[in-house]
Amino acid sequence: MAGWMTIELKGLRFFAEHGMYVEERKVGNQFEIDLEVSYKVPKHIITSMEETVNYVEIYRIVEERFLEYKNLLETCAMEICEALHENFSEIRKISIYIKKINPPITIFTGSVGVSYSKEFK
Repeated sequence: MAGWMTIELKGLRFFAEHGMYVEERKVGNQFEIDLEVSYKVPKHIITSMEETVNYVEIYRIVEERFLEYKNLLETCAMEICEALHENFSEIRKISIYIKKINPPITIFTGSVGVSYSKEFK
């Protein structure tokens, strides 16, 4: 019986200059990404890399896309999802959470972030 497999990459840390404000582009910020990628698995037990989605390649794509400057984290999230699906057509669902560790908000403690999920047919 076939089922679903979810590959998770959690706590990915990147330094980038994303943001709407000039200061953000000058000094940059720390970001953390959590990602889940789901796909249908064959009826038999997976025994080779060709039957799964390579998480090393997922990381490479996330890193490559995330380090391209964008004004909005929403744009980053959506473009990462599209790039992953372009490279792995077997993916049926992607969920991504991007957190800006030090948002440029005066007298603010905490973090801000965006979550995005997309299902593919």
